[in-house]
Amino acid sequence: MDSFKVPGPVAYAFSFFPLHTFPDVLPRSTPNPVSPTLWISPPRSTTRLSADVECLKWQAYLALRGLTNIAIRRDIASEGALDARLPNLHLPDGQLLPARLIPTWAEETLNEPERPLEGYKDQAALDESRAWVSLLECDIHAALASTMTLQLALIHPFQLFSQPRPSYLASLFSFETPPSRPLEAILSPPPPPLFGINSIFPAVGSHIAPADIESKYRAAISALAERLGTDKWLLGSSEPTPLDALAFAYLHTILHTANHIIRIEVTRRVNLVAWELRVRGLVSAAFK
Repeated sequence: MDSFKVPGPVAYAFSFFPLHTFPDVLPRSTPNPVSPTLWISPPRSTTRLSADVECLKWQAYLALRGLTNIAIRRDIASEGALDARLPNLHLPDGQLLPARLIPTWAEETLNEPERPLEGYKDQAALDESRAWVSLLECDIHAALASTMTLQLALIHPFQLFSQPRPSYLASLFSFETPPSRPLEAILSPPPPPLFGINSIFPAVGSHIAPADIESKYRAAISALAERLGTDKWLLGSSEPTPLDALAFAYLHTILHTANHIIRIEVTRRVNLVAWELRVRGLVSAAFK
C-alpha cells in the first residue's frame, strides 16, 4: 500500500488547493408544472395579458375555447423556447408544445366533436375570416411595427421605416432563419428600395412612407368597427372563433400603446372599445 501513497511534496502542493464539497442545489420548481402552463413574453405591469401580440393571441385562443385554470410563466426568454419563439405550452406530463400544436391539444382536452367550420356560422363566414386575418396581420400589424421603428429612429434617424438586409457574404455563413414576415410583405404593393446618396451604392433597405401606413391602418380599423357593429362576435358568429382571438390581441395591444395616433383610431369607435373590454375580462379570468 505504501506504493500508492501520495509523495510528500505532491501532498504539500495539493494542500494549497483543498477540495471542498457543497450540498446539491435544488431546483426552484418541480420539473413538470402542476397545471398546463403557457410561457409568454412579460405582461404589462401586473396584468396576466402578454404585451406581445403573438403570445396574447394564443392566450385569447385558449380562453375563448373555454379552457381555464391555465398558469402563465413569464421568465423564459424567446431563446429558451422551442423554435426560439414564444409562446410554448408546458404540460403536466412533461410535454412542451410549440404554438402551432396548441389547437390540437385544446381539441383533445375539450374532447368536443369535430368543428369543420371552427365556430363560424357557415362556410361563407369561414372564407371571409381569411380576408380579415390578412387585414389584421398586414395593415394593422404594419402600424404597430411602425411605432417600434419610430422609437428606434430616435437613436438611428437615418434608418426610419427601413429594414436593413444582410450582405450576401454574411448570409452564406449565417444559420439564422430569415424573418418569415419581411417588412416589404406588410404593404401591398411593396415599397420602393431605399438607396444611398449616390446610385452607385447598393440598396440598404426599403423606404415606407408613414402616411401610407397610417392611411391603410385607419381604413382597416374603420372596416373592422363597421363589420363588428353590435354583434357579440365577429362575422355574426354565435361563439368565439380564432378571428376573435386575433382581433382581441391587436385591439388590446393598440389600446395600450404609447402612440396616440394609433390608439385614437380605436378609442373613437365605441363598439370596439366595449368589445375589447368584455373579451379582456374573459381572457384574464382564464389564467392564474
